[in-house]
Formats: sequence, structure tokens, C-alpha cells
Amino acid sequence: MNGVAGRGVLLTGASGGIGQCLALRLAEAGATVYAVGRRADALHALAARARPGAIRPVVADLATADGIDAVRRAVAAAPIPVSLLILGAADSRFGLFEHSSVVDVQAQVATNLVAPMLLVRALLPCLVRLPEAGVVGIGSTFGSLGYPGFAAYSASKFGLRGFLEALAREHADTPLRVQYLSPRATRTALNSVAVDAMNAELGVAVDDADLVAASLLEAIESGTRRRQLGWPERLFARLNGALPELVDRALAKQLPIVRRFARAAAPVVSDTALESRP
Repeated sequence: MNGVAGRGVLLTGASGGIGQCLALRLAEAGATVYAVGRRADALHALAARARPGAIRPVVADLATADGIDAVRRAVAAAPIPVSLLILGAADSRFGLFEHSSVVDVQAQVATNLVAPMLLVRALLPCLVRLPEAGVVGIGSTFGSLGYPGFAAYSASKFGLRGFLEALAREHADTPLRVQYLSPRATRTALNSVAVDAMNAELGVAVDDADLVAASLLEAIESGTRRRQLGWPERLFARLNGALPELVDRALAKQLPIVRRFARAAAPVVSDTALESRP
């Protein structure tokens, strides 16, 4: 895959921590970024930080059919064809699974897995007509290594990784390039106070969002099909695929700390079905 200069890029989760940094780096590299998010004010503030016209807000809630359709229409009307779709929107909720509400589980699966699948389905007919096109999923270490306290999030990211792997194999004989890129722990507002405190006690390395965005852009431009950022996360992800029992033993040592922070942060559980995305 060539660089992003001169290309139209659709980026979901553009108002998030990594998303904002990635949008700005894409714009700086010469792309026209169609920035998708639910908050118009945040998207317009982001656009004001880039050169005029480089970041174009697309306000849409991808958890809804109307939101998917709004993005599809924006892509169809885009003056610069969208040849790169970056799936960056994410929802993460820390806690023991037994304390999760139905809303917690459904929201994470809807945002991290179902919405990306439906968006790809909606945009694929446009992408495959282009001589150079790509789909990039921004995953997580927890998409290769299920972690206690993040059961639903891990499941949704495992699902995203599996979906993109299958999609890549479906299009192995076409120009469409599919990538799955996985940051490790990153300093963003997605992390709760409890998660930050737990990471500090466990000695978990937490990356700066802009540095993560720089690494993601480099991987996108190089065409790397799969990449796990960070060490020893890269090793643990590989070990979990080949020898999961070794990772089981390593994480078992962390479990008392995870449980302590998860229980302290436990919300009141509600079994109300998901009616609207929080």
C-alpha cells in the first residue's frame, strides 16, 4: 500500500484519544480525513486544528442503522473518493464480568464488533471498485489475549480480529488490503481512574496517544497486515496463541490485584436491555 497523501480516509472514533491524534497525523501526511463521531462540537474542534478542508466531520452514531446509512451517503458524496477505512471507535468498561450489566455487554459488542462489520458491509461495494483500497481495524492487545476485568471488551476485540482475518482471506486475490493493528495500554479518557491505578500498581507500560498514532500511521503506510505494538505485549500475544497455559499462569499472579480494583469500581448492575447507546 502506498502512502496516504492525496487519499480520502474515513476514520471512526475520530473524537477519541487515539482517534484525534491519528486524524491529525493523517491530515498532516496529506490525506483528506472524513472524521466520524457522535459529537459535532468535538469533530469541528478537531477539524479547526488541521489545515482547511483536511478534516471533514461526519456526525453519526454507528450503533444505529441511520448512522451507518449517514456514513455510506457521506462516502458516496465525498469529493475525494474514500479508499481507506479505519475502524477506530471503541468502548471499554472495566470490571468483573459478574458485575457487568446487559447494557455494558451489549454496548461493547455493538461498538467494537457489530458496528465495524456493518460499516464494512455498507462500504465494501465502493472500496472494491477502487484500484487501491484498504480496511484497517484498530484492535487491542486484548484482542489476542483475554484479560481479566475486560471479558466483554476482549471478546469483542477477538471478534474484530477474526472478522478482519476472514475478510482479508476472502479478498486475498484482489487489491483490497485488510490490516489489524493492535495498540497496547494507551493514555486516553477511555481508561477509568481504577484502570489507571491498577496499571500503575502492576507496572503496565502506558503509551502516549500521539506516539501510538504515529506508529499506526507508519504501519498503515507500510502495509503491515498484522502488528502488535509494544513489548512484552507482542511476546504475550504470540505466546497466548501458541502456549496459552503459560499466559494463564502469568496472569493468575495478577488476578488478586485485578479483582481488588474491579470490585472497588463495581457499578450497580442493571439487567435493562440496551435501548440506546450510553
